[in-house]
Amino acid sequence: MGFRSVCIESRCRCSYAGGYLVVTKPDATAKIHLSEISSLTFCTTQVYVSAYLISELAKAKIPVVFSDEKYLPVSECLPMHGAFDSSRHVADQIAWTEPAKKRLWQKVVQDKICLQARVLELKGHTDDALILRRYCDEVRSGDPDNREAVAAARYFQALFGTPFNRDLDCPLNYSLDYGYTIMLSKVAREIAARGYITEIGIHHRSSLNPWNLASDLMEPFRPYIDIVILRTDMNKFDAETRRGLIDITNDTVRFQEGNYKLGSVVSKYVEGCLAVMSKKMKVADLRCYELE
Repeated sequence: MGFRSVCIESRCRCSYAGGYLVVTKPDATAKIHLSEISSLTFCTTQVYVSAYLISELAKAKIPVVFSDEKYLPVSECLPMHGAFDSSRHVADQIAWTEPAKKRLWQKVVQDKICLQARVLELKGHTDDALILRRYCDEVRSGDPDNREAVAAARYFQALFGTPFNRDLDCPLNYSLDYGYTIMLSKVAREIAARGYITEIGIHHRSSLNPWNLASDLMEPFRPYIDIVILRTDMNKFDAETRRGLIDITNDTVRFQEGNYKLGSVVSKYVEGCLAVMSKKMKVADLRCYELE
């Protein structure tokens, strides 16, 4: 697996030659071997990309994200087949039972709310953090009371002020959307690499969302994006902010009494969720990362 999160930010031509991504500009040419690349993000629309390169990136299971004229991710390419036994995994996925989905969704929501509470504690909002921890204890199988949404509303208002909402057209929301999309890409890649498909989720079920399962399993990692953005200039959505978010999976976090790259933690969490659904692991044994 590669270790470079490659970001293309200016006008150029991207092609493939002899195992390398070749980036050609009027004044220079750069090469990066595909074995070194963990993800490729085009942060500008002024790039010409060869079909040969896209094909080789897919074979190497490297996710490719395309951005629009506002630098926001709008599309992602993933390989159609992530594992040699994909058909077996997809058949199992189709047969997942509703009770099992609901139990796992309960755990995912609890992990997310607990981490949101921790973000609030780190930012000095102790009273709101206590309320979120109470919400966490109230989450039932399938979250029929929608504690996730109630917690999110209080969480965002505590962090960013009462006037803030996620529909505002502002640099802060641009940064949040960008970071969440980068994380969605990482989670989707881990799902595909294990032979499952992202269309069939445990909670998200939209026929218009090809990333339902990735949308489910990325939820506990949203608070990490939030805390990273809180530590930056929230009034800016510039190239430096985008580069930091693209490389976020190389950050080190606490996980199961050790320190791991966030990308490795995402991989282990997705693997654990899929193990729960395939009855190879108890949902109570699923662990998430810690915020320090």
